[in-house]
Amino acid sequence: MHTLRKATNEELYSLLNELKDSDKAVIVEGHKDKLALEGFDIKNIFTLHAPLYKLVEFVSSNFKEVAILTDLDKEGKKLYGELNARLQERGVKVDNKLRHFLFKNTKLRQIEGLQTYLKNH
Repeated sequence: MHTLRKATNEELYSLLNELKDSDKAVIVEGHKDKLALEGFDIKNIFTLHAPLYKLVEFVSSNFKEVAILTDLDKEGKKLYGELNARLQERGVKVDNKLRHFLFKNTKLRQIEGLQTYLKNH
């Protein structure tokens, strides 16, 4: 079981590094989520404090690809669905790799807990 955790963490770090080295926009729900990702040197992070349509307009005008990392709870899934549809309608490619990995391979449901999760696993 310990080997599985190690492999999971290595893959998670790999996905985080891939995001860090990209020029994708990253959308998160709040400030704590943004801070957690900035701790991994990820850039181009936007929070959902502006109205959704303004965020969609800005991201689609400035980025070709986006990672939507809303929380993995009911509200986060709803926001993800809306953002995913609106951004794809405007021709923005949505990268789901990290989101799907977190959902399938961890019990983490809030992006703000990412650093703590990695420290404890």
